[in-house]
Amino acid sequence: MLRRRLMFSAALVAAGVSLASVPAQAAGPVAPAGQGVAATTAVNTGKGGSMPGDKTFSSPADRTVRTPLPGARAGAAAAARAQGAAADSDLGIYLYARAATAHSIELRTHVTGAPAGLDITIDWGDGTTDHVTGSGDDQPVTTHTYAQVGAYTVTVTAKDAGNGVQGVNRLDFVTSGSEYTAHAPTRLLDTRSGLGAAQAKVPGRGSVALKIAGAARIPAGVRAVVLNVTATNATGAGHVVVQPESYGFDEGSNLNYAAGQTVANQVIVPVGKDGSVQLLNGGWESVDLLADVTGYFTASVAAGYVPLSPVRAADTREGLGTAKGQVRGYGTFDIDVAGRKRVAEGATAVALNVTVTNPRAAGHLTAYPSGQAAPTTSSLNFTAGQTVANSVIVPVGADGKITIRNGSWDPADVVVDVVGYYSSGSRSALVAVGGPYRILDSRKDSWAGRKAGPVPARTMLPLPFDSHTTDSHIDGWVLNTAVTNTKDAGFLSVTADPNTWPDYLNGSAVTPPRPVSSSVNWTAGATVANLVQASGGKGGVLDFWNQGWRDIDLIVDLIAWYQTN
Repeated sequence: MLRRRLMFSAALVAAGVSLASVPAQAAGPVAPAGQGVAATTAVNTGKGGSMPGDKTFSSPADRTVRTPLPGARAGAAAAARAQGAAADSDLGIYLYARAATAHSIELRTHVTGAPAGLDITIDWGDGTTDHVTGSGDDQPVTTHTYAQVGAYTVTVTAKDAGNGVQGVNRLDFVTSGSEYTAHAPTRLLDTRSGLGAAQAKVPGRGSVALKIAGAARIPAGVRAVVLNVTATNATGAGHVVVQPESYGFDEGSNLNYAAGQTVANQVIVPVGKDGSVQLLNGGWESVDLLADVTGYFTASVAAGYVPLSPVRAADTREGLGTAKGQVRGYGTFDIDVAGRKRVAEGATAVALNVTVTNPRAAGHLTAYPSGQAAPTTSSLNFTAGQTVANSVIVPVGADGKITIRNGSWDPADVVVDVVGYYSSGSRSALVAVGGPYRILDSRKDSWAGRKAGPVPARTMLPLPFDSHTTDSHIDGWVLNTAVTNTKDAGFLSVTADPNTWPDYLNGSAVTPPRPVSSSVNWTAGATVANLVQASGGKGGVLDFWNQGWRDIDLIVDLIAWYQTN
């Protein structure tokens, strides 16, 4: 767990996110539900810090190429002296860089073996240059922001005019930000049939490796993947952790299930260096796991994210966005999204929260691009009478629409909220944490001046992700949000707060309007999780609304954030 904590702390400060001074605790699985719990730390965002462990770059001084300064060769003798001076010089350039934000680089240039008066030129690899001056053993730090995410070769030239020598060193750099490419919903894993893994249940406290890079035409070098993960055929309660490497069960959970339940949740997870992700069964009994891909992120120009305050796009109970009345068994309906509901024309995918309610029988929903055949995947699973929500990222069809299919034999009501979209016109790129990291567990953590304990009914709790600034530099947050110890049915809403944390501290905060959209729906005695993509807000404060009539415990895991700069 220490390794995960150090990696996460470095990742946060790299993007301008610093840890608040809050006591952290750790615990094992909570019996009997197998709820994943871990060290908990509230966060706030700053503007500086060091780099995530896997996002640092360096080039040692012994790679420096020394040559005579141009113009030193006035004759054969002078050229020979210049070549000799270059050979005898111990001028060296050590380069160290970190991805300061999604698009930027912070470069430290350490020149050794040279006198004062050096002229240093930095070619950033995107057609722009900077000039700095320094002397031997100086370590100037220079920051540059790239217009686009991607890989760049940074070339640093240090000129020693006194000795007629110049040194050149190069560093290969990749931005920490990644952009999104939509993918038709495709099943990659089904342990029931042996697709993507052995045909066998994942044993209790066991794991399965799922190859991502190269599967279903997903390219090598993929950084993160969007999966809809489903647990089924469970004989006991437990949880699933999805992460790039098998660090164990010490931090976070992506999906919670009960015995006999079929439950799905969307995950955005970094891909490991071997091109795979690990799905860990945190329960003590075996379970079948399924995983469907709907998109992926690479460090190349594709589509950036645009967060929105949740806006309702369809509600079959009211006839909003579609015909009024329940969706018949195996029926479909289209939702016009591109150019509507604040979604831009040309959007390649939309981020939704899809809710089913009043279903007359068990079944599933599938969201997919309109104009295509329905895939053999599910976006949300439900039982008769259940109200359940799931986060879904859906590619937009050529006609600007998406399709929702009821995979049950009987009718059900469907509610769809748009929370954001992906577009080539946006530069907001994803910066992923190494795996789910626990921010808050109300069962045992105190935060923001509040003692540990359940979240009261009909209460809004603001969580400061950025307690110092009045201008948040994070466009959106990706969270896995869960509720547990529920005593009645209800739902949770997660929205950006219009205030800053200093507004709350000085008593000037205005009461935010109560939202109508749901992020998590629950019934009595349930532990339910859902991925939440929330806007960064004015000052990095998010509101968690318990819209139920009974207290709940709240668990929040940080997955990633979106950032433009």
